[in-house]
Amino acid sequence: MVFAKGNVEIHYKDVKLFADSAELNTETKDVYAVGNVLIQLPEEVVSAEEIRMNLDSLQGNLQKGFGMIQPTLFYEAENIERKDAGVYYFQKAKITSCTQPVPRWKISSSRAKFKKNDYIDMWNPVFYIKKIPIFYLPYMRYPLDEERSTGFLMPQIGFSGSKGFSYSQFFYWAMKRNMDATLNFDYYAARGLGGGFEYRYLFSGGVGGQLNLYYFNFKDDPEEESTANAYLFRLKHNQRLPLNFSLVADVDYSSSFDFLREFDNDFKRAVVSNRRSQVYLTKAWSYFNFNARISRFETYYKETDRSIIRNDLPEINFDSYKIKIFSPLYFSFASSFSRWEYGWESEYEEENHKYSQSLAFSPQLTFPFAAIPWLTLNSSFSPNINYYFQSYAPNTQEIVDEPLFSLNYGLNAEFTGPVISKIYYGAEGKAKLKHIIEPFFSYRYESPVADSDRIITQRIFYRNHYIRYGIANRFLIKKDKMPREVFSLGLVQTFYFSPEESPLQGYRVDGEIPEFSDIRGYLRFYPMGKYSLDVSAAFNPYHNTFSSLSLGANLGSPEDNVFLRVNWYKSINPYVENILGDRHQISCFGGVKIPRLSLEAQAEIDFNIQEGEFLYSAISLVYNYQCFDFRVELKVFYFREKPETQFLFSFGLGNIGKTIDFLGGMGF
Repeated sequence: MVFAKGNVEIHYKDVKLFADSAELNTETKDVYAVGNVLIQLPEEVVSAEEIRMNLDSLQGNLQKGFGMIQPTLFYEAENIERKDAGVYYFQKAKITSCTQPVPRWKISSSRAKFKKNDYIDMWNPVFYIKKIPIFYLPYMRYPLDEERSTGFLMPQIGFSGSKGFSYSQFFYWAMKRNMDATLNFDYYAARGLGGGFEYRYLFSGGVGGQLNLYYFNFKDDPEEESTANAYLFRLKHNQRLPLNFSLVADVDYSSSFDFLREFDNDFKRAVVSNRRSQVYLTKAWSYFNFNARISRFETYYKETDRSIIRNDLPEINFDSYKIKIFSPLYFSFASSFSRWEYGWESEYEEENHKYSQSLAFSPQLTFPFAAIPWLTLNSSFSPNINYYFQSYAPNTQEIVDEPLFSLNYGLNAEFTGPVISKIYYGAEGKAKLKHIIEPFFSYRYESPVADSDRIITQRIFYRNHYIRYGIANRFLIKKDKMPREVFSLGLVQTFYFSPEESPLQGYRVDGEIPEFSDIRGYLRFYPMGKYSLDVSAAFNPYHNTFSSLSLGANLGSPEDNVFLRVNWYKSINPYVENILGDRHQISCFGGVKIPRLSLEAQAEIDFNIQEGEFLYSAISLVYNYQCFDFRVELKVFYFREKPETQFLFSFGLGNIGKTIDFLGGMGF
């Protein structure tokens, strides 16, 4: 035995021990040290008031110990037991990443298990800010590995007038390197309980996707009619198949549109109620492209409480790219088989919805001409062969199983030019800017179709016979020795020679069908990658009014200290007053970061100008406080049955992620 006192140092293999006094058994290598004990291992440093340890096995016990974990997490405990390399068992433990005498935050627990480079398991943890307890959990795992780790995420707490107190909790499951999952639990005191499952996967051979499931159980209210429970099913899947085929599946199905409107916090998704299910099978090779799709689309209109549904069972297309026969003649073709159904939900129930099957084949000969630098001409000729398995009975809208064959042809000619350009040079004689003016003109003729009134279409049958004309202005700069378009401006209009068979056939101006389309214009400005301006407009010459106006502007991105996005649009049908589809709205979304104050703020506002009312507004504040951040969100959903104000609070803690809104977010 060796007894030492006063600034004791023991060096053994890779171990260094410092203490006020120590007792060492030189045969068993057991050591007992007291007072300001510090033990240094190759990748660990632990301090304690008292320690009993074997220097060979490095197993032992420490009293009132404290130390640092890789490399910014500090801990202390009444008792620390070291059993295996890198594994500690704590009693009455506290952990924090703060170095202040009174830590800005800490987690205390009755007991804990620390596994180096992996995790800390804590039982009965209590989270403190300064000396104030914030919340308690029966169990918590704090990940230490920089890789993904399985465990609970930090919860989200909230309150709203219609849903009451809310609590959301996520559990993250790191299954394998190529797949993971998130399990979600939502509690709304006034409405009920919800649970979700999100599974993400990526396999070799181009197989990948995401599956989302959610179920909500409504709380019974004796004073109101019971609400049916709701569920969501969402799937995105991509897969490569043998023979170079690709399979894509996209499903977004909800059992209740009212549930989405009241609970989905993605504003743009909540106000447009859609269900979709579609599966694609595609293949492209050589000059050919094959595409097959089975799909179902449903759109619900709350104003009329009706849904319109389209089914494609299936839609098959087999096309070719342009194949050079001899200069300057090219051949291509398009062929399809289509079996579709279309109508309001009530029409399906009454079995009087529209439906049709058809075969189509359209070969095409193309004659491009570009021998003159300032003028290009593309012309084409294409017969259109169609066979319809069903048709309307003569002079009726009754669908009968009488086949109908149609044959017509199309002629198309597109002129661009004369193209005028000018190059502007800088002081050094280098080209700085190029301005290009491109007038264009196109003519399209499709011969009449016999018995066109018997062809079943979803809306109207029309044929093309028009001229389209316009002008485009383009401005290019040279960047990295490559031209880059930074500004463009254009106008276009269409004149229909046969307005009674055109897309405008359903409208009247002084009893006549309009021959001219709206004049459409656009302006695009992209001076830099993060800055842009898009403006478009359509002017109706018969009613001297704009049928549509839109503006989109971007200043910076959410990663910058300041960013702003503005979207404004207005659309009306000038031929029909008070039509349901008229829109006039503006949306603003922006944010600012103040690094000096460790503060981030974002806000969004959506306003219905036509009705003079707000649709949605929200503000989010994030305060980064050393290794964790507080997030406070205030959202107001004006569009819901009863306007709802939500208050949400969440925070991130070191390596533990935050619980997010499973049913959407707002753009934040």
